[in-house]
Amino acid sequence: MQPDALGIAVDFAREALVLAVLLALPLLGAGLVIGLAVSVLQAATQVQETSLGFLPKLLAVAATLFMILPWMLGALTDYATGLFRALGERWLF
Repeated sequence: MQPDALGIAVDFAREALVLAVLLALPLLGAGLVIGLAVSVLQAATQVQETSLGFLPKLLAVAATLFMILPWMLGALTDYATGLFRALGERWLF
C-alpha cells in the first residue's frame, strides 16, 4: 500500500466505526431508558418477574428501529457511496 492509501484506509475505517456507534446509539438508548423505567417500577412494586423486563425493552428497541430505519439506511448508503466513489477516483481511473 502506498502511504496516502494507508491514510485513506484509516480515514474510512474511522468513519465506519463512528457510523456504527451513531447507528447503535438510538437503539441502545431506547433499551436503556425502558430498562431503567421497568427496573424502577419493579423495585417500587416489589414484582421481580424476569420476563417483565424483557418484553418492554424488546418492543421499545423494535419501535425505535422502525422509526429510525430510513435515517439508518440513508447514513449507510451515504457512507458506502463515499467509499466507492473514493475508491473509484483513487484506483480505477
